[in-house]
Amino acid sequence: MSDETKQGDRIAKVIARAGRASRREAERMIAAGRVTVNGKKIDSPALNVTARDAITIDGQPLAAPEPPRLWLYHKPTGLVTTTCDEQGRETIFDKLPADMPRVMSVGRLDLNSEGLLLLTNDGGIKRRLELPSTGWLRRYRVRVKGRVEDATLAPLRQGIEADGEKFQPMEVSLDRQQGANAWLTVGIREGKNREIRRAMEAVGLTVNRLIRVSYGPFQLGKLARGQVEEVRRKILRDQLGLSAEEMGETQPARGIKRPARKPGPAPRGAADPSRRVARPGGKPGKPRR
Repeated sequence: MSDETKQGDRIAKVIARAGRASRREAERMIAAGRVTVNGKKIDSPALNVTARDAITIDGQPLAAPEPPRLWLYHKPTGLVTTTCDEQGRETIFDKLPADMPRVMSVGRLDLNSEGLLLLTNDGGIKRRLELPSTGWLRRYRVRVKGRVEDATLAPLRQGIEADGEKFQPMEVSLDRQQGANAWLTVGIREGKNREIRRAMEAVGLTVNRLIRVSYGPFQLGKLARGQVEEVRRKILRDQLGLSAEEMGETQPARGIKRPARKPGPAPRGAADPSRRVARPGGKPGKPRR
């Protein structure tokens, strides 16, 4: 490799940064022979590229990355969080507004879960927010079947093992007992597959409703089911600690034309989503209009 190539970025990262696919999806594209660099087909993601390299996917030039953007989405139940489903079920992407750009979900909510889901056009942001090292608390309202005592929840607060997998300690509090059901507030930082449902089963409780109400500083608030709202750039920059370069505020490389930014949907009368951020101490603030 030349010194310039060594100073570039991995090809999968560049594809993800352009919003074309996640890193894993980009690696699969490369393995399938769908990606070329400077006219040569590549079969390994172990390659660094710079702004001078010509990259194509399926014969189409890779566009320069758009500035990173983030949306709040109130996912309803009955939708899967994948781009396509082998069983033919509807996905969240089938229900997003037609004028939305191509986006990726930050993590997932399973078919029967609802609430706040973050969407982004930037693979780097997606990866950053999904890493456990980010440490952002994800808070849920959980309805369980069964009589709940404080002693029932103690193992969850200490960290529990279910199906041979260890879960980190959870923040769990009992809100109210309502007949045969109880409402809990649960906070987790890992977000493993069906983590809350599996952990509750391990202590003898069955989850019959699960609503994510916050992801780090971003709050579901009064966002209506199925509605999408974009986070303001300043809030995105401040909350993620992004540099001017990462925000796309620097000039693009010579010869690369940045695509025009398309406005995201803004429901009439909706509160400003960027103001749904936590107050100091982790308490959610009320949206300001």
